[in-house]
Amino acid sequence: MWSAIGVFPLIAVRGIAVARKARWRPTKRGLGQRIVEGASFRLAEEVRYITRRAANHDGRVVTIGQLTLFSSESGDAWIIDRDDHMALRLASLGDPEPFHIEETDTSFAIDWKGHYRIDGAAFVYTDRNTGRITTVLGYPTDLLAQQE
Repeated sequence: MWSAIGVFPLIAVRGIAVARKARWRPTKRGLGQRIVEGASFRLAEEVRYITRRAANHDGRVVTIGQLTLFSSESGDAWIIDRDDHMALRLASLGDPEPFHIEETDTSFAIDWKGHYRIDGAAFVYTDRNTGRITTVLGYPTDLLAQQE
């Protein structure tokens, strides 16, 4: 399923989530907040950032409009659409996963691979092609649930 999203002026907040004793705590990176003009926002840069964090087994959370990108200490990385509950795995155990995102100067489109839901501490992902349901513990579900 493809979803095209127009780029417009956004406020992007990069929150760093640090896992300590299975608890995620948001902190600020750099100035913490910045205004991103439509022409200067690049989803590809954010995807590279979060997949590098996953390769380093570093838990981070990036929120841009209705999208959230996150990595975990287990080396997984995802991009999710909080409005439509769509999900795309970007990395698994520190290794990149195949995915397709198209981006122009004014818009981008994501080839979503499935849907997700938050069930307490569990991140539950359903693959749209196979119907396989995967439940993962240890993701920053408390932060993700707050943003919905």
